[in-house]
Amino acid sequence: MFDSLSDKLQGVFKALRGRGSLTEADIDGAMKDIRIALLEADVNLKVARDFLEKVRAKAVGQEVLKSLSPGQAVVRIVRDEMIALLGPASPRLKESKRTPTVIMMVGLQGSGKTTTVSKLAKYLSKNGRYPLVVSTDVARPAAREQLGILAGKIGVKFMQPPTDAPLEIVKKAMAECRSMGYDILLIDTAGRLHIDEDLMAELKAQKALAEASEVFFVADAMTGQDALVSASAFHDQIGLTGIVLTKLDGDSRGGAALSAASVTGCPIRFAGTGEKAEDFELFDASRMAGRILGMGDVMGLIEKVEESIDPAKAAALAGKMAKNEFSLEDYRDQLKQVRKMGKIGDLVRMIPGVPKVKDEDMAHGEGEMKKFVAILDSMTNQERKRPEIISGSRRKRMALGSGTKVEDVNRLLKQYEQTRKMMRMMSAQNAKGSKLRKLASRFGVPGLS
Repeated sequence: MFDSLSDKLQGVFKALRGRGSLTEADIDGAMKDIRIALLEADVNLKVARDFLEKVRAKAVGQEVLKSLSPGQAVVRIVRDEMIALLGPASPRLKESKRTPTVIMMVGLQGSGKTTTVSKLAKYLSKNGRYPLVVSTDVARPAAREQLGILAGKIGVKFMQPPTDAPLEIVKKAMAECRSMGYDILLIDTAGRLHIDEDLMAELKAQKALAEASEVFFVADAMTGQDALVSASAFHDQIGLTGIVLTKLDGDSRGGAALSAASVTGCPIRFAGTGEKAEDFELFDASRMAGRILGMGDVMGLIEKVEESIDPAKAAALAGKMAKNEFSLEDYRDQLKQVRKMGKIGDLVRMIPGVPKVKDEDMAHGEGEMKKFVAILDSMTNQERKRPEIISGSRRKRMALGSGTKVEDVNRLLKQYEQTRKMMRMMSAQNAKGSKLRKLASRFGVPGLS
């Protein structure tokens, strides 16, 4: 989402870092460029103005202008102010005084509330909670059925009481939670405009009946500042406890995400980053600022690796590498695990210091990986374990079975051999290093033991 803004900001920072010293005129020029970048990204005008005033006030200080690396100092100031702009760290969920803890999802129609309820339910389940999901959206055709289907896909309990009265649905759902031991109740409400007095009154009644401890406004980041105007109105009438931003993987300009906390007075609590149920995360201002400013997101990358990579398989692979037994079967497993982590472009952007790769190159890489997995799946177990038996006729069969070309099969096998060679070299270096450390330890050589 922030590609354009990120590119422009990094261009400003690059110019600052390239100078040995800075003057107030240099700072003013940089602030002008940053202002243009923020406004083009659809950041709220007042928010952008306040942000730049704070940055400039700190950047023109003598400790910055006379420091050994003033350009770096300005970048650090921008980063710190952007973290403050994005809002405070997401607090823990507020627990209700009595079970269940109730979380209501509110917002405009089409903002992604139903999908967000299912994603949040999965997130909570992974973190040891026992949620029940229910929909009080009796106006939209098949709204409750849609939530039931999504809940079934992620293995979360869904309830659909035989009534069309929203308050009665809430009452029965709370009773179900207490009788069956569900500690979280997620309520998917009907989309509505803040100017619809009757529907807003209905929402207030649901909140009061459920004694909801959390009320999240779901804002579609693609709609920009309009979503935040509505969020502010909902907050004034209902009392929000946070915002959930959806479609942060889209191609919108990102201004809504940067302005949300300042405009609404509510913290961003969660963010939807893709279409899959797993593409949902606790919002972290420092990590988001790092991504926007091109500083990467190491913690986010680590979390993706931990979620996607099987530790047992990783340990087994390390053993095979040491014995030079890396097969096409192992190669297929590695490719599939990498694909589970998400889009290559998103992963690359999390690595600090890595130059930006063009979207078309990323798409090509995704396509190549998809082809390779299809080819590997079309092989027999024997072929994956013993690549040396793969003849010309077998390559033709693999290409036909995977819907690819023989050239693709040849490219896969060549890349596999290169990967295997690289792993063999790494294994040899590790073994050599281990021997050196043992010798160093034995003879007390400093710096190696």
